[in-house]
Amino acid sequence: MSDTKSTAAPDPEIIYVDKRRISCDGGGPLGHPLVWYSLEDGEAECGYCDRKFIYRPAGDSAQ
Repeated sequence: MSDTKSTAAPDPEIIYVDKRRISCDGGGPLGHPLVWYSLEDGEAECGYCDRKFIYRPAGDSAQ
């Protein structure tokens, strides 16, 4: 038997937002510096924590 551990990274957290300018601090007490992103193209990925932000206009409930 072998003790192989999976080294695959977990899927990034996806957050749907209804604003075109958002900020990310990583969340929690051990987050990261506050950074701002523009979602003019509809999505952005945080360079620190890999959270993916996707723009969805208010009232649009489709995922």
